[in-house]
Amino acid sequence: MLIIKELRKAYGKHHALNGLDMEIAGSTLYGFVGPNGAGKTTTIKIMAGLLKPDSGSVEIDGQSVLHNPREMKRKIGYVPDTFGVYDNLKVSEYMEFFSSCYGLEGLKARKRNTTLLAQVGLGEKTDFYVDSLSRGMKQRLCLARAMIHDPQLLVMDEPTSGLDPRTRLEFRELVKDLQEQGKTILISSHQLSELSELCSHMGVIDQGKMVIQGSIEEITGTISTSKPLIITVVGKTERALQLLKKHRLVRTITVRDQDIMVNFAGDADGECELLAMLVEAGVAVRGFLREPGSLEAVFMQITNREKERVVLSYEDDESGL
Repeated sequence: MLIIKELRKAYGKHHALNGLDMEIAGSTLYGFVGPNGAGKTTTIKIMAGLLKPDSGSVEIDGQSVLHNPREMKRKIGYVPDTFGVYDNLKVSEYMEFFSSCYGLEGLKARKRNTTLLAQVGLGEKTDFYVDSLSRGMKQRLCLARAMIHDPQLLVMDEPTSGLDPRTRLEFRELVKDLQEQGKTILISSHQLSELSELCSHMGVIDQGKMVIQGSIEEITGTISTSKPLIITVVGKTERALQLLKKHRLVRTITVRDQDIMVNFAGDADGECELLAMLVEAGVAVRGFLREPGSLEAVFMQITNREKERVVLSYEDDESGL
């Protein structure tokens, strides 16, 4: 569906994009994340045909966005992070104006707009003034406007920013429905927990480059071995500690009550061997699991922000282990 190769864009001496590669399959809900200043907005503006890159390529279904900008804009619907100023326009007038921009007028435009407004839950708001709508309703209206020309790709920049929890949930359900209807959707957001529930795939950009992309499961799996093992034992804690200290793949040990937090460098097979070693030594193991990964942990790790990441939910024991 969307393929970006070696995309570069500089503002003076600052390189906003430094050889960005990105690929999104059709009918995919794709989360696009990165630190502030990483190049997300620049990438989105280039996708939408609002900005020209210094070099590189952007293709939708094998056709160049850069070489055929007018034609490609018909395949992209853009939902920006700010709504804009539309004083003294009713919802119906707003939709009519943008319909005319795509060559839709008269009865055909009215039918299309009626369908879209009903789809986003604004069917009864046609006579309301745009500036009287709530933030959530404005986002819905902006989405309806972005779909007037029935684009294949929807690009959303922080679509749920500033929305209350209930409105965010409703907006997410609307986005899921669109994806199920065959739309390819890219969402740029700082709400990582929200993206993990909504998106099937994700890309993380940092300093103008894609540092990792793939399915949510693949990405969270990349840090599984960096997360601590939580081992809960019943009695014989000292025996367990002696064994763990001698193991070549154990890096650090933290203890609180009967829970032992182990920074273990082994994979799943290594975990099985470690558990078997403890059991065979007579240690009663009641719990043995790898602390689950999260998109937040992935983000902090791969963008070199380890100091901001809280890995352990246990306090360090001060007994000198």
